[in-house]
Amino acid sequence: MSQDSLNHPPLMPHLLIDGLNRYNDEPCLYLGDRVATYREVRETTSCMVQALHAQGLKGGKVIAVLSANRPEVLSNIAAMQLAGCIGTPLHPLGSLDDHAYVLEAAEVSALVYDPTVFDDHAKALAERIPGLQLLAFGPTAHGDDYLAIADGFEAQPLVAPDISPDDISSITFTGGTTGKPKGVLSPYSVAAYMTQIQMAEWELPDPLRMLIATPLSHAAAAFFIPVLQRGGAFYVMQGFTPDSFFDMVEEHKITATMLVPVMLYFLLDSPRSATADMSSMETIFYGASPMSPARLQEGIDKWGQVFYQFYGQSEAPMVLTNMRRAEHDPAKPERLSSCGRPSPWVHLALLDSDGKEVPRGEPGEICVRGPLVMHGYKDMPEQTAEAFAGGWLHTGDVGRLDEDGFLYIVDRTKDMIVTGGFNVFPREVEDVIATHPAVAQVVVIGVPDEKWGEAVKAVIVLRPDAETGDALVGEIQEQVKSAKGSVQAPKTVDFVDAIPLTPVGKPDKKAVRAPFWEAADRGVG
Repeated sequence: MSQDSLNHPPLMPHLLIDGLNRYNDEPCLYLGDRVATYREVRETTSCMVQALHAQGLKGGKVIAVLSANRPEVLSNIAAMQLAGCIGTPLHPLGSLDDHAYVLEAAEVSALVYDPTVFDDHAKALAERIPGLQLLAFGPTAHGDDYLAIADGFEAQPLVAPDISPDDISSITFTGGTTGKPKGVLSPYSVAAYMTQIQMAEWELPDPLRMLIATPLSHAAAAFFIPVLQRGGAFYVMQGFTPDSFFDMVEEHKITATMLVPVMLYFLLDSPRSATADMSSMETIFYGASPMSPARLQEGIDKWGQVFYQFYGQSEAPMVLTNMRRAEHDPAKPERLSSCGRPSPWVHLALLDSDGKEVPRGEPGEICVRGPLVMHGYKDMPEQTAEAFAGGWLHTGDVGRLDEDGFLYIVDRTKDMIVTGGFNVFPREVEDVIATHPAVAQVVVIGVPDEKWGEAVKAVIVLRPDAETGDALVGEIQEQVKSAKGSVQAPKTVDFVDAIPLTPVGKPDKKAVRAPFWEAADRGVG
């Protein structure tokens, strides 16, 4: 052991081994009719590690994962960590071009995939990426059967790889709503530090029965260590619908889940929201995109103060701020538009364009420092330098702090609308429009305007049974004018059946804006 390694903290592989070794016959994973115990997940993980090693996949090799929710996804996440491989998740809803771009940019050696869904897709990727190894969760026409290879090994005690905190653990690509996706280089220390903050700050119920409604390979994987450490169990949905969600909560007495806001909107708009037994639910974690305060209030009215918000981004994940259940206080409705208080384990400041901290109550860019911050963007030195200007990670989010220390995200810097020389932050307008009883979802964008440069436009999904018409448009415009002034009131309102989403469930403002800017001299965002 070197002197340098004397002070290394436990990293994700060590935490995984500790968590999987703590229990044996207790249930760890429910998916469909299958229940896997801690012992079974541990033994499956061991055999998968040996299978990866047999395929030459260890010591910093990059592996991409493309799969629907199935039990092997969780064991493979652990196996890649214990094999010393770098993980790159591919979103199941991404396109062939998106996936090929990530595989090339991340220099991926192997693709682990679900052949029941992605067999032909994997073949197409292998044809575009020379030398790409294909490992399938089961029989496949195009690659090797990963599970069959793993079945050829006997389970062994789990052993952590020889790694340091600064070694890269994952390459996660940003959503790509602005330009090409960037590969975020996260060292092992980031995930370990995030987990420590989760364990210290997050209100995890006991017993912990965690319903996973999002892809296991993405945000849901961030709950892996906390659930293991608490001896909890994962209950995994293979596809999200409001009825199947409420069915699982009622059947298994679910105590916690993690949802993105659009999923909560679907749940709230379902007739089942008024009748389903949600009494077992203690904590609904939510994040990834802004939540409408009006819809959040609706959820509190229906299910109580069970909501817990987290805020972060790929470059500094999930725990930059936290808003606890009790802080979702109906007596302070203005606070429901906050994302909570900055974590005491992270340096966070609101800076102006000169890198100076803004006065309390004024908007500034959210900037952070600390062990939670990425190493940079893969093969993008200019973008990395820009992100780290002045010795801070610049999140690209504009926020303000109130007198009680709660952070409010005003908007993305790139989403700001400049109309007639005035700055309009769409998030603030969206929050006002969302209070209208006819509105289910809304995004606000800037569109070309000869007189003003940009004009404010609202794109709205109505609630069931609400009717469009000039009167409704007038009500919405007057509502914003009264609350925020005429500059921020939408000049036009479009009603649509659905708002396009990015693969991680965020409203895709780039896609919403695109039709309006195609003929313009410049694009936005």
